[in-house]
This record gives sequence, C-alpha cells and structure tokens, in this order.
Amino acid sequence: MYLFEDSFSYGYLFFSNSIVMKKILFLLLFCLLGFQYSLAGPILLEDLRCENLKNPLGIDNITPHFSWKVLCDIPMSQEYYEIQVGADSLELSRGKADLWNSGKTKSCASVMIPYQGKDLKSRQLCYWRVRVGNEKGELSEWSPIQRFAIGILGNDNLQGKFISLDGGNVDSPLLRKSFTVDKPSTTFLYVNSLGYHEVYINGKKVDSSVLSPAVSQLDKRSLVVTYDITSFLKSGKNEILLWLGKGWYKKTTFKAEHDGPVVRADLSTLKDGKWKKLLTTDVTWMGRESGYADMGTWNALRFGGERIDARMLPAGLTARELDKLQWKSAVEVCVNDRKATPQMCSANKIQETLTAKSITALGNNTWLVDMGKVLTGWFELQTPQLPEGHEITAVYSDFMKADGSIEEQGESDLYIASGKNGDKFCNKFHHHAFRYIKISNLPYHPQPSQIKAYLVHGDYRPASTFVCSDVDLNAIHDMVNYTLRCLTFSGYMVDCPHLERAGYGGDGNSSTQAFQTMYDAAPTYMNWLQAWGDVMQEDGGLPHVAPAGGGGGGPYWCGFIVLAPWRTYVNYGDSRLLERYYDNMKKWFGYVDRYTVNGLLKRWPDTTYRDWYLGDWLAPIGVDSGNQMSIDLVNNCFVSDCLDAMCKIATALGRKDEAEGFAVRKEKLNVLIHQTFYNDEENIYATGSQLDMSYPMLVGAVPDALYDKVKQEMLARSAGQYKGHIAVGLVGVPILTDWVIRNKEADFMYDMLKQPDYPGYLHMLNNNATTTWEYWNGERSRVHNCYNGIANWFYQAVGGIRADEKQPGYRHVFIEPQIPQGVTWANTTKESPYGTIIVNWKLQDDCLMMHVVLPVGVEASVAIPSNANKGVVNGQEVKLDKQYLELGTGTYDIEIR
Repeated sequence: MYLFEDSFSYGYLFFSNSIVMKKILFLLLFCLLGFQYSLAGPILLEDLRCENLKNPLGIDNITPHFSWKVLCDIPMSQEYYEIQVGADSLELSRGKADLWNSGKTKSCASVMIPYQGKDLKSRQLCYWRVRVGNEKGELSEWSPIQRFAIGILGNDNLQGKFISLDGGNVDSPLLRKSFTVDKPSTTFLYVNSLGYHEVYINGKKVDSSVLSPAVSQLDKRSLVVTYDITSFLKSGKNEILLWLGKGWYKKTTFKAEHDGPVVRADLSTLKDGKWKKLLTTDVTWMGRESGYADMGTWNALRFGGERIDARMLPAGLTARELDKLQWKSAVEVCVNDRKATPQMCSANKIQETLTAKSITALGNNTWLVDMGKVLTGWFELQTPQLPEGHEITAVYSDFMKADGSIEEQGESDLYIASGKNGDKFCNKFHHHAFRYIKISNLPYHPQPSQIKAYLVHGDYRPASTFVCSDVDLNAIHDMVNYTLRCLTFSGYMVDCPHLERAGYGGDGNSSTQAFQTMYDAAPTYMNWLQAWGDVMQEDGGLPHVAPAGGGGGGPYWCGFIVLAPWRTYVNYGDSRLLERYYDNMKKWFGYVDRYTVNGLLKRWPDTTYRDWYLGDWLAPIGVDSGNQMSIDLVNNCFVSDCLDAMCKIATALGRKDEAEGFAVRKEKLNVLIHQTFYNDEENIYATGSQLDMSYPMLVGAVPDALYDKVKQEMLARSAGQYKGHIAVGLVGVPILTDWVIRNKEADFMYDMLKQPDYPGYLHMLNNNATTTWEYWNGERSRVHNCYNGIANWFYQAVGGIRADEKQPGYRHVFIEPQIPQGVTWANTTKESPYGTIIVNWKLQDDCLMMHVVLPVGVEASVAIPSNANKGVVNGQEVKLDKQYLELGTGTYDIEIR
C-alpha cells in the first residue's frame, strides 16, 4: 500500500494531465491491487521519440536517434530491442522494413539509439516501430508506428523566393495564394520566415504553435519549420495564407535587411514515393497589411508591443472572406546569405488561460487589471461597440509600487476600434511579461469575462514533482518552478521576458540544472547551444548573450558553451552536444589562455560584442561581490569548474589523452587559487563571502587539511555576518546550493530558506511575489532568472534523487535524502529518459520509511545512514554492512532504523 496517502494529492495537482502522473497512477494501481512480483504482466512501450521529439517533421541530420520507455507491472530488464524503419507505414505494419531492421539487438539501452540503415536523404519521410524482450524471453507487442521526416539538408535548398510587401517594409503582412489539388495526399509545407509566421489553409490555422519559429542567430542562421497540412486540404481549389510578424527580425538586433518580415516557402505533395512541387513563394502571391503593427524599438526597456487596428483586420480567413478585401502583388526581396536549417525544438504554445482577479477604477476611463500572478504571454480584451477609430491603450507591468501605481517597463499596446458591434483585441506577434495592466480611454467598466491572459512558453513537458511537510519549502519550490516556465521560450531561456529578453549565459548556467530537472528540455538546449556556436568569434571569444550577442557579464556567462552541453548529457544521456561543440569549447579555452597571467585568468578587455567582467552578480546589499580579489577568485574557480567538465567531456568522447591534460591543468590551477586567494590569518578566501568560501571548496582548491576549518569559518560567518541569510547572487546561488548538497549541510540551507525577511525567498513571497525577482530587494524586475538555481536542493537533497554522472540520463541514480530538522516527509518524482523515478520518504519515530520506484532501465544506490542498525526491504530484513543498498528495476518499501 502507498506509504504516504495523506500528502499524495497535493504534490501532483499541477501535473494531473502529464505523462509523469499517468505513469505514477499506472505503477500505483498495481501496488494498490496487491499484485505479486511472480505474476506475469504486459510489457508496454511508450513515449517513443526521435531526436528527443515526438514524430518530428524536418530533422537536421540523416542519422536519427530513437528512444522509448518500457513500462511493466513486474520487475524486468530489457535484454534486447528490435527497431524497424520503413518508407511506407502500411508495409511496415506487415513487417517490411525496407530502410532498416536492427534485428534482435542484445542491449539494455533504450535512449538515443542511432539509426544504422540505408542512407537517408533530404525531405525523406520514414516510419519506425520498436519492440523489446526481457530476460525471460518474453516479448512486448510492436509499438505503435511512429514517423519522422528528414528536413531540407545539404544542397537541397528551398525553391521559394523571399517575398513580402512594399519592399519588405510592412510590419505584419498577409500573403495568400490559391492552388488546386486533385486528390489530397501527404503534403508538407516548409516555411522559412525571417520574423514570425502563422499558417492557414482554407481559413484554418494548421497547428497550435504561436510566435514561430524559435529563436536563432538571425544574421547567420534562420530556421525552417515543416507542417503536415494534409488534413486541411480538399479536392479542388485550396487557399494558403501566411500571416507574418517582425519578431526578432529587427535592424536593432540582427541587422535585418528590411523593416518588415519576409518569408519563403515550398509546398510539396508525396506521389508514388516522390515529392512533387505544388507551389512556392514568388511574386504571383498577393498581399495586404493585416492591421497589426509594431510599437517600440525592440531594445532593452523599450520592447513596446503591438498596434492593433480592428478596422483593417479581416473578418475571417477563408477565401470568400479574403476576396472581399483589397490585395496587391507581393514583391521579391533580397536577403543576405545565411544558413537555413530545420527547427529542432518544440514550438511556443498557449499553456494556460487566466481571467482577471480584480479590476479597479482609477478614474478618467482608466482601469487597473490584476491577473493574480505574473505571466509571460498575451493579453486579450473584448469590447462592446465603440466609435470607429476610438483608441485604447494597455500598459503592462510585473509589479505595483508602494503608492499603488504600476512600474511602467516599456511594454504597451494600442487598440483602435472598428466601430462595429464589439472588437476582440489580442496579441499575436509580441509577448509581454505582466501581472498588472493599466487600460486607458476605455469608456465602460470592463468585466472579468471580457478579459483574458494567456501564458505562452515553449511546449516542453514537466519532468518532476516535489512536495514535503514544510509549506514554506513547497511555496519556494513552486515559485521557482513557475518562474522557469515564464522564462523559457521555444529554443532558449531569457534573463527576463520583458526588459531585456536576452539569452544570457550566466542566467543559463545558474538555472540549467534546475530547469533540466524540472522539465524535459533537451531540445531547448539543442537549439540554444546552436546559437552559442553561431556567435563564437574567430579568436574564440564569446559574448555574454546568445542569440544576438552583447550584454554584460563575465567568464561565467561565456562558459555556458562548456557547462550546458555537459549538464544536458548527464541529465538526458544525449552526447550530441558534446560532439558538436567540443571544438568550440577548446577554442574558448584558447581565448581564456590568452588572458591568463602566471597561471591565473585576469580581466579580459571589453569588446564590441561584450562588456563588463563580473564575478558574482546581484548579491544582497552588504556583500562586496565587486571586490576585484573576489572577482578574480570566482572566475578562476569557474575556470577550474570548466576544466573539470572538459576532463569529463573528453573522457565521454573517448579522448583519454586530452582528458588527462585537462585534469593536470585543473590540479595546477587549484594550487594557484589556494596560494593566491587564501588568507591564513583570517582563514578566508578573498572577502570571506559565502561564494568566496564555498567555491574553492567545491572545485577542490582547498587542501584536505584545511577543508573542515574553512567550512566551519564559512558557517560561522553566515550565522554572524549574514545573520543566517543567504548572501549570494546569480552566480553564487547554484554554487552554494551544490556545495550544500555535496557537504550534506541540509540544516544550513533549511535555516537560510526559512528566514522571512530580506534577503531571501520568503521575503519575496511575503511581498506578494509569484515569480522570483532580479534583485533580492525587488528592484526593477519581478520575474527574473537570477536565483532559480536553488531548485537543485529540493530534488537532490530533500528529495534525495541524484544522477550518476558516470551513467548519464539517470541510468543509475544515488538515493540519499538529506533531511533537515523541521521536515518529516517528502514525495519526489523525476521523469528520467527511462521512466518515472519515485522517492517518497517519511520519518516515523526512529524509522526512516521510503517508497522507491525504479523504472525499467534504472538502477539505484540507496545510501544507508551511518547510525542505522536495522533495514527491511519489502518485508525482508537486509544486512546494512555496506554504504549503499543496490537496487534494480522495481518497487521497494524500505524501512531503516
């Protein structure tokens, strides 16, 4: 029976429709029904993926990788798999795999299995299925047939011409074209837009994505999105419409060639196994302005919004309605050469719909709307009939000042009424970050039913749950979790979604482990790191932001190119990023070496693509993170951190000699760090701050003989100088968190998190926060990526689930709850590439009770407390003569006294 029924429901409400919840319910069903391990059960395959994506259309290589999860009600191991790939789904269902049949391949692997069949080619559509067998020779059924398509690769370029209106100077044009289909068959549309696009066939939007495509380094690379429009076609005449928006295609960010978006597209249908062109973009297309236009300059603090003129909006998007409007010929436009590659991450989608929590009259036809929480996305206002040309403004903010006014942050929209019976204004090619909306010149009291907001972010899946006995910890966890959703769009993560919207590497490093623990984010990092590769300079230098470049920061920002691929490999078992960017990593180290003096990295110069040279950033008031000695210490510890990662990366890639070289460099650097920054009289490093003390310990620069002495000094300073509060910034939060986890200082972290006043997370929550802030005191931004690295502690320490770096993708995990005083139970799940790992524990008198579920393919080492004297697993007493209990796939109820 489930151990902790009293706390189960609370922890999983958010994930009630997720794959995590479905698996948990499946596993618990058999536990609750009392099934015995000796009974046979079906072997099920689920969550089939190609390139970490579900049925992707348009992948960027001809050697796809396949993954699946095995679900069974009894413990088993996958002994072999058989993958079949074919060009025809019907033939494949009959067993004809004309592209690849792996045969029965002896292997327990089920993550990122490489294709090894006939050569695939650009635009090829393929189908695949898999089945597995266990150690008893029992077979699963064949999985449902999946599909994937190769994108447009190599010399197979798009045939369409880049087109737009008025020389490419219209903010949001509509472009349309009719075409004839005799009998609909599989038809793909390839869209390559500079700026955002939406696709409509016969008046219907072909998918639920918004703000497409994902981000890229637009002066060097654009992305191609593939759509299957087969189900939208009819025999005879059809109508295609592309609705464009400027998005990031701006002269202020990527030196855009035009003042408006441009697009090219190919439409092809599959006949007798070959693709036949139906149409491409050219000057025979017709266009008009849509009624949407940009406001603002798309620069920091001035991102503006949209001007929506309802007088110009089409009443509908079918051919009959569009024919009533005035159209003119599209024009071909010139663009500079840039790569056009398939989009390899999920799209942005609307994830939640919110209604107004309150609407306050401010006088003079002005209203303040509170949506109840900060969100990133769209705002919608439905109005009654207003005079034609009547203008309404909406100004957005993420927080309210003490005087009751909102902090205006350069985000606004303008609505122009059509004069007809009711208009609906909603964003389309622009997003905002907001909780409050000030609506001006609206001559009636709006009702909650007339106002909506839409949370928009990348369509990545949740991959974890956490809840414990302490409501404050739960609130902090949930705030961080939700913040990360507000920060992560299709293909990258931003510092903040309103003021700068920039993919800062420092913010990324600070929260990568947290985000990758909480969400299925491998495709997000595949796209984001592609941008980091594109912004690398010839001399190996890197900006602090990608895409776009620029920004303030320091080595911790540039080193995203090293740590993000490594963490992605550990969390998802995907080595492709290591392989793709290993040379970039070494090139960046070459740049670091040029500014290394007597073995230590010193300040490198500002450049046209990067400035500042930070250590920590946005630490609390009173922490001297701007001290030059602290900056030099932090950055050299970071270099040591990166050298450690490079050693592991080289090992994973089979480059033994290079791995040894990185290890030697790290050892030498650590000696210099201690010799240069340790103050023997005060027993501190640099300034003695939490970061200055914890980072040398974390990277191994503190000699063993001094380690405990330094540790105790840091704890004492934290209790005295910082009065038990957390005293680090963006860089320091994940580093201090990792140090706490490694040193098992659960009470130290718990006490800091429980502080109700400044600086701290409860201080945010006690001041009406729903997302984490940029500054500990709440200045500037109330939704930011500074302090979210704390989430690692909930899962790895309190939850007790820690990935084994030597067996990536959670193939093997360490289970060791670090229980602070004040916490009596915790329920944690982690959706690994192999399935759902569950660790629920509860303290009862002198007994630690754990309920552990390990999916097929996952093994665990469960740490035995040093003071334990009796252990029981599934009712059987076990010896506690080793450091760990070694567990394989299965469900375990464990008692340790």
